Formats: sequence, structure tokens, C-alpha cells
Amino acid sequence: MTAPLDVPGAAETAQPEAVAALAKSSDRGRSLGQIAWMRLRKDKVAMIGAGFVVFMALVAIFAPLIVRFLGHPPNEWNQEMIDPILSTANQPWGGISPDYLLGVEPVTGRDIFSRIVYGARISMLIGFLATLVSVVIGTVMGIIAGYFGGWVDAVISRLMDIFLAFPLLLFAMALVGVIPDAAFGLQGNGLRIAILVFIIGFFNWPYIGRIIRGQTLSLREREFVEASRSLGAGNFYILRKELLPNLFAPILVYATLLIPTNILFEAALSFLGVGVEPPTPTWGGMLSEAVDYYNAAPNFMLAPGLAIFLTVLAFNLFGDGLRDALDPRTQS
Repeated sequence: MTAPLDVPGAAETAQPEAVAALAKSSDRGRSLGQIAWMRLRKDKVAMIGAGFVVFMALVAIFAPLIVRFLGHPPNEWNQEMIDPILSTANQPWGGISPDYLLGVEPVTGRDIFSRIVYGARISMLIGFLATLVSVVIGTVMGIIAGYFGGWVDAVISRLMDIFLAFPLLLFAMALVGVIPDAAFGLQGNGLRIAILVFIIGFFNWPYIGRIIRGQTLSLREREFVEASRSLGAGNFYILRKELLPNLFAPILVYATLLIPTNILFEAALSFLGVGVEPPTPTWGGMLSEAVDYYNAAPNFMLAPGLAIFLTVLAFNLFGDGLRDALDPRTQS
């Protein structure tokens, strides 16, 4: 005879494994996306990073409106704020005041706050677009290499090795430095941004390509792929309907981690003087200009440096949390 279910004291004698299984029963009936969102929402650090990323995106989108109410035009010279002898701000703390929230630049007197806000547009635009190019190329090449294998995998893998060994920074400096004033229907900074997006995105695809290739190698041997193949599904159908949806999570995670790398690369190019042409504000360009004034006006260097640091840190924290939330092997 079996024991009744409501035996007194049964709760006290329950095994820890049974209690853990019961605790996880709340995930039943939820989709993988809902479970991942619940786990991500519990990660406070990742949510703070995500919140800052959203904040910076909104700052970039609404830069003209923000500057209209809180600052001055980013390229407007304010000579009344500059000491004619020292060429630095004639007010304490680098000119920081309610009218100039982060102070003013030496010599020109331009509003640092406004230039930081507008600089976010360049950094976020290039970071996102270059990552999109890398993700598209890396996903296509990685999934083809991992699925077909053989000589196709060998050729694409060697191509990845070549791109990874390529001196990207030197090539970018050489190419951006010799581009004409107009090409492909673009001119000026529009052309430079397009060239930067192409260079950064096209030469960074092997990083995500290797990840997708490894994931595809494990997925192509799974039962659902074999079942589709046995039912007569073609290679394109399997790649599009079976493999690609299961690769969405790693693609999203590594794209999130690639964006800050691209932002840093754009800042490095602007710092070296081969990025977007002045007077268009960029964080790297502001750092380059601030090198000569770091003693007299430390706020001039601190503002763009903190903007780059906090943005990159936020993306990395969000990417790490997203990876933990989407990885089914991670314990909550």
C-alpha cells in the first residue's frame, strides 16, 4: 500500500533535490525568451548596464533637443569665456556653471557638454552599423563553414586567419587618410563615416564568424537537423529554418560585446586624426585635442574619457548578463 500524500512531516523530510525541482517548476509553460528575460531582470548589474546603453542611445537620437535646452551649439566659439592671456576658461573649474554643465574648451570656448552629446551620435552610429556589418558577414560565413565542412570549411577558416592577422589599424589609417573628397555619391564626413563603418565591420567579422562556426558544428549533428534532412529538406531550408533560429542567442550576445570594441576603435582613429573631420565633435577627437591642456583644463580630457569608459563598460556589463541569461547551462 502506498503512503498517503498528506503525511504529516513530509515537508520536513523532503530531499533538497526535490525542493530545487519544485522551485524550478515555475518556469514551466514559459517560452525560452520569457525565461531568459526573467533571469536577465534578476541581474541588477546587467540591467544597470542596459539602462545606461538605452540612455546613451536616447542622448544620441535627441542630441539637438538636449543641446537646445541644456547647452550651446557644439561648434559655437564663446570667446567671452576664455582668458585672453592663458587661453583657458576665465571661470573656476574649467568654466563649469549652470550655463556650461561640463565647462568650456580652452582657446575656443566651445561647450564641452554639447560636444559630448553630439559626439555620442558618431560613436553610437559607427559602433552599431559596423557591428551590423560584422554580424551579417560573420553569421553567413560561419554557418556555411560549420554546416558544409570539408574544403568549404577549410577555405573560410583560412580566410578568417588572414583577416585576424591583418594590421587593421594601419590599414584604416592609410585608407582613411587618402580617401577623396567625394565618392559613391557621398562627400565630407558622410563619406568618412561610411568608410569607417566598412573598414571596422568588414575586417572584424572573423571574431563572430568563429563563434558561429563552432556553434553550427555542434548543431548540425542534433536530432532535429537529422530529422529535417531525412524528410527531404534542402540545405538552404535547414540553414534558414533549423540552424539560424538556434544561433540567435549567441549572435545577439556577441554582437552586444562587439559594439564597445568598435566604439573604442572609432575613438582610436579619431584620436589619431584619421576619423571624422573636425569641427564635427567626436569623443576620440576631443581626447586628442585635450592632450595639450590636461594640466590647465583637466575637465576637457575627463569628460570624453568618462563618456567612452562608461559607454564601453555598460555594453560589456549588459553583454555579460545577456550571455548568462541566454545560456541554459548557467545556474540562476
